[in-house]
Amino acid sequence: MDPEASSSTVILVIDDEPQIRRLLRVTLETHGYRVFDADTGQEGIAQAALRRPDVILLDLGLPDIDGHNVLRRIREWSQVPILILSVRDAESDKITALDQGADDYVTKPFSAGELLARLRAALRKAQPNADQTFHRVGPIEVDLAARTVRKEGQDVRLTPIEYALFRLLLLNSGRVLTHRYLLSQVWGPNAVQQTHYLRVHIAHLREKVEPDPQQPRLILTESGIGYRLVAP
Repeated sequence: MDPEASSSTVILVIDDEPQIRRLLRVTLETHGYRVFDADTGQEGIAQAALRRPDVILLDLGLPDIDGHNVLRRIREWSQVPILILSVRDAESDKITALDQGADDYVTKPFSAGELLARLRAALRKAQPNADQTFHRVGPIEVDLAARTVRKEGQDVRLTPIEYALFRLLLLNSGRVLTHRYLLSQVWGPNAVQQTHYLRVHIAHLREKVEPDPQQPRLILTESGIGYRLVAP
């Protein structure tokens, strides 16, 4: 059983392929999750309101409503973690879904191990931590109240922009943050096309927090989409 899973952890699968729903049910129930499913977008929205799941696994290619529309409609009233599972691998689909509020995007076919890891990350992010000011990520310790960062016990001096980026990634640990989102949050809405800003500052940030900046393990690149902070 996964450490985050229990019989009360509810996963809603919205997918029109019976084989995928069957595979996900067997995989998730084997690891201790309680699973409900829906094969249309309308039913999925209704089940989301009825079941109040802890995580939703959502396919984009639904027979009645496109998954992007399902995502938008659920986000009108719920912040439940939503992981997209889709055969669509175009960057535009991934960026659109993440900008609309999806927490992650997994391309079919996927391995059970990858899916479970992404699911665990979504569940950790969903746990209430509004009052938590101290965070540990690998060798990095961050005190948000004091605005301090330490690596293996030594102070790390981040510029204001580097700190703002690291704070956003930390508070959304495990979630892909798009270039557009990071740029708008740190530099403002007029900078959303300036992806070179991100490349430069992420590189500097990695030099300061990664054990090996040339092979990053904490701040991972989602090619063409954005970045993700992963706790090892």
